[in-house]
Amino acid sequence: MLRSIYSAVSGMKSHQTRLDVIGNNIANVNTYGFKSSRTRFQDVFYQTLSSATAGSATKGGANASQVGYGAQLGGVDLNMGRSAFQTTDNALDFAIAGEGFFQVMDADGNIYYTRAGVLNIDPNGNLIDANGNIVLGVSGDPLGRSPSSERIQLNVPDVEPTRATVTESVNDVMFTVTAENTTDAGNIIINFLKDTSLPDGSDIVVNPDEITSTSITVRVNETAIFTDLADLSQKMNLAITTANKGAHPAGDFTISAQPEDDLFPAGGLTGAEICGTNFGMKEGEVVLAPANETKGIFGSMKPKSVSKNPPFTGTGEVTYNAVYHAASDDGNTPANWTITAQIGDKVYTGIVTSNSTTAKTVLLKNEEDGDYIEMSHPGFDAITSAWRKDSDANTGDPADGAKFTEVKGGNAVPSTQSNDIGLKSFKLELGNEGGPQTIGSCSISITSSGIIEATHPNLGKWQMGRIDLVTFENPAGLEAVGNSYFAASANSGAATSAAPGTGGTGALKGSALEMSNVDISTEFSDMIVTERGFQANSRIITVSDEILNELINLKR
Repeated sequence: MLRSIYSAVSGMKSHQTRLDVIGNNIANVNTYGFKSSRTRFQDVFYQTLSSATAGSATKGGANASQVGYGAQLGGVDLNMGRSAFQTTDNALDFAIAGEGFFQVMDADGNIYYTRAGVLNIDPNGNLIDANGNIVLGVSGDPLGRSPSSERIQLNVPDVEPTRATVTESVNDVMFTVTAENTTDAGNIIINFLKDTSLPDGSDIVVNPDEITSTSITVRVNETAIFTDLADLSQKMNLAITTANKGAHPAGDFTISAQPEDDLFPAGGLTGAEICGTNFGMKEGEVVLAPANETKGIFGSMKPKSVSKNPPFTGTGEVTYNAVYHAASDDGNTPANWTITAQIGDKVYTGIVTSNSTTAKTVLLKNEEDGDYIEMSHPGFDAITSAWRKDSDANTGDPADGAKFTEVKGGNAVPSTQSNDIGLKSFKLELGNEGGPQTIGSCSISITSSGIIEATHPNLGKWQMGRIDLVTFENPAGLEAVGNSYFAASANSGAATSAAPGTGGTGALKGSALEMSNVDISTEFSDMIVTERGFQANSRIITVSDEILNELINLKR
């Protein structure tokens, strides 16, 4: 029987196996974490027709003559090359940006390895993969813990009952707003708003449509008087209860301050000061008597402003005088009008010289305290013209010591330190009824270093575990077992655990998954070559069959 038939059969079998591998690669072109395989062929054995002979001094050597018996499958190798990442919208999807494998354990205790980081958390607090197997690493506080291969069990501590509260600094005063009851209903925003439209007697108003599960708008009458923060809190809670048609689920709200001494003066604070945010010096003012408000004095001179630094201290009725002083004989001092404003026992003085030919301002200053009144004036000549009109007796140029008629009336209000305390928006937080805390009620996140964190109502960011990765000396020696898993083999070496980003492992990249490393163009090319190889081997069988047929026909 012809040897070529058996050689061709072995070739067809090998090419069939190669086609099976190619088909599996293409089938998994969209399988996350899948690693493609390749088929290796090798020849089988040979029949030696004549052995090789060595040459001599008179005759050359001869090579061996051998006939092969076909091909066999040398092996199916894994391609452990990394592939590109696909971004997902799932915060618990993770890709490994480098070497390493996730490690998981099934219900029978078998440990498998995978590059597909499709993670989730079951109701029991187990970190699991897409197949429901538990991810391995470190449970509890990972600080200082060595890499491990234990089941990751996420446990969240019970929550202590707390009242919703907030503390904020306003103008170096620490204001604290606290709810009465331990409930998350107190986690709201309280907005203080000055309302100029409220009628007298309505100190604080809360409209029913401005009280919701997330906020309360507290409207404060700007003219209302509040004796202290307790008085303010009481009136606010009454308004909230009225708008809510009953007590708020969070109970009454308390406003306190540190330091509270001298926060409220003896006469209390107005609603405008409760909500006001002018924390500096409030500028006083000087006004003319009603009869002079329009035309002004001394040729339309009017007060514009008063000093804030140093603070203007004048208070009460104002008396104005204007006296003319001729120029000095040496010409060093020009002619001028000396303007004075007397308020009680304080005198404010300023000079408008003949050099002031246009409208400007002049400061009437108290030399002792340094505070002043800023007055507008029409210019030296305009003041002189006004003096001439001040009385029928005033004609021609004024003589030294000439005076305007004294002007009385008007009022001065001193500059004072602001009493504003600046109540604004306060966001109360951390209120809860307490009790056991479930995983579902926490915001779970996993960092690039594998640290599993939860947002705990009492503890804030709280670490509850760490995903550890493993590496192998020969990752291509792993055995694929399905479900995107690999198992260790005798040739892969033992698994070495490490925290992500250490020990040769890559960091974790969230909201991403590693795609299959199958190259479609390569697989299609290999498919064509495999098809032609199978076809060529089948032709050998056909030709061998024809030869055998010729042998049989020799009998005829």
